[in-house]
Amino acid sequence: MAAPVVAVILAAGQGTRMRSRTPKLLHPLCGQPMIEWPVAAARDAGAGMIVVVDAPERPLAAVLGDRVVIAVQERPLGTADAARSASAHIDPASTVIVINGDVPLITSETLRGLAEAHARSGAAGTIATSVLEDARGYGRVVRAPDGTVERVVETKAAGDATEGELHIREVNTGIFAFDGGLLLEALAQVRADNAQSELYLPDVLPILRELGSTVDAFEVAEDVTLGINDRVGLAAVRTLAQRRINERHMLAGVTIVDPGSAVIDAAVEIGEDTVIAPFTSLLGATRIGARCEVGPASTVIDSRLGDEARVVHSYLTGADVGERTSVGPFAYLRPGAVLHEGSKAGTFVEIKNSEIGAGAKVPHLSYIGDADIGERTNIGAGTITANYDGSRKSRTTIGAGAFVSVDTMFVAPVTLGDGAYTAAGSVITNDVPPGALGVARARQTNVDGYGARRAQRDGTAKKQPASSEKDPSPPAQE
Repeated sequence: MAAPVVAVILAAGQGTRMRSRTPKLLHPLCGQPMIEWPVAAARDAGAGMIVVVDAPERPLAAVLGDRVVIAVQERPLGTADAARSASAHIDPASTVIVINGDVPLITSETLRGLAEAHARSGAAGTIATSVLEDARGYGRVVRAPDGTVERVVETKAAGDATEGELHIREVNTGIFAFDGGLLLEALAQVRADNAQSELYLPDVLPILRELGSTVDAFEVAEDVTLGINDRVGLAAVRTLAQRRINERHMLAGVTIVDPGSAVIDAAVEIGEDTVIAPFTSLLGATRIGARCEVGPASTVIDSRLGDEARVVHSYLTGADVGERTSVGPFAYLRPGAVLHEGSKAGTFVEIKNSEIGAGAKVPHLSYIGDADIGERTNIGAGTITANYDGSRKSRTTIGAGAFVSVDTMFVAPVTLGDGAYTAAGSVITNDVPPGALGVARARQTNVDGYGARRAQRDGTAKKQPASSEKDPSPPAQE
């Protein structure tokens, strides 16, 4: 865009057809609130100022912060009134681009092309139009004999358009470029002379012509101007947005085996030669390195994967996974899980708020919470760090090169030293020095003849070998 350009985004609508307590423009689209999409397009197109017209409750202000200027439309009187609400921020010497906030597929290239066409034409206003096979519900663009735009006829209610006008297939997309000074002058003259008694922004077009100026048109692709009115529309737009995102990654060197089943949010970063297997979701601020394998059927949320990491059939949220690590299948990495280079979280392993050292292995069937595990340590199956005593959480520390045998429980706070061992089935409640073996289990006692006596008690006695041992303390129940 040639400076100065002001982008005005109309975003004060109630969105009642969404049937939601959440304002329409805050509904998520591929990981970002809907309003973020046109704001990003305007910024990338080079707008010097972005004005977002919000509702009186200012629901968008908290999300957008100081990246935009917020103007408030006090009452829902129509799109022209919404544009009037931004008047204080419009420089008469500027070009003004007006966008509806519920057209998230608008691109910076489209906005830049509109601004450039407007500047070349010398028109007071330029309307972005599309030609549709089915134009139902759209305002129709009526051309003057010389090919310029005469007016836009709304079709929201009976009486707005004539039968002939309803056959026009060129429609208003709700995107405009204006001369700032002439727009302000025309907005002051708009009247609600229509079936819905609303102040329509397209009504400035015939006013501009009456002021002696011309209005031009700039045709754009239909898909970049699709609006969202309800959740059906949101789903349709999400499909197109997801396709764009997936294609962008594939063109950048990522293999997405089945693009139709991959869910990838807009802010996700993926390195070259990474393979995304089917039914995988990459969400939030996830960053994935190069030459990784992710999926199938994995979900990664707000997590980092280093180069050559492998995640199979697993769920990660808030995790930091280093280079050449292996996760899954069926692992659950929770916030604060940090896996260093070459480590492993295997089958049915859950890790939370813990650090797994380089080359350390947690192969299967274990829960590691609030723990620090040193390099090259092996954690046997069924290991649990008992980190919570009902009132506070404590940490377990396991040193480097340690060997934890199967079915070990660590009752935190407790430390297993470097190169130390545990015996299978131990409940470790005291620190184990470096190089030592921690054994914490009761000595086994066998009760001879117990099966025969139980069968006799239950009335199902069978001949059993006689026993010289007397049962000192048979169990009272199973």
